[in-house]
Amino acid sequence: MLRICFAFVLAAFPVVASADLSGPVRVIDADTWDVGGTRVRLHGIDAPELDQTCTRSSGQGWDCGAWATQQVRGLYDGHTAQCARITQDRYGRTVARCKVQGRDVGQALVSQGLAFAFRKYSTDYVGAENRAKSAAAGLHAARVALPWDHRAAKRTADLPANCQIKGNISAKGERIFHRPGQPHYSRTRISTAKGERWFCTADEARRAGWRAAKN
Repeated sequence: MLRICFAFVLAAFPVVASADLSGPVRVIDADTWDVGGTRVRLHGIDAPELDQTCTRSSGQGWDCGAWATQQVRGLYDGHTAQCARITQDRYGRTVARCKVQGRDVGQALVSQGLAFAFRKYSTDYVGAENRAKSAAAGLHAARVALPWDHRAAKRTADLPANCQIKGNISAKGERIFHRPGQPHYSRTRISTAKGERWFCTADEARRAGWRAAKN
């Protein structure tokens, strides 16, 4: 009888799962935060890069990447976030859906025009983006290159002539180079800001301390 009563109590009061991680927010940029010391990439959104510029309707240039980061800092820096882990990205960051004061942060940022729906990974915020666009909220009031297009254009501009070997640094800190034609070559992205680089020959890469990718 006691077991039956105990089971009834459990059924009447279900256990609510807690967030995977929580803690005070330190905004690195609009879509990348430290939450209680864990580097978090917010799921389903993409914001302008810190160095990205846009053009206002008047034709005036605008540091929209720095602006978006500043706005997000004003809204969330120092607040406590509860985040549910989804995956880990290639830079070792935890990709997570986060809430502050019970509100989905991704939804809030896209609704205010501070970030875009990252449709490559999620369609959760497409409706919020469409509404923000109709209202010309935030970034939608200017001519803005989508962040993923901005990054792609920057990678192309940084590509050295005749030096097509990619010196990548893995999430574990391993220095690995990829040659054209290898399976992972096309999806490997190079960020010189993170210490990654291009090489003209495999020997040059080895001398610099990189090892060849196994595939």
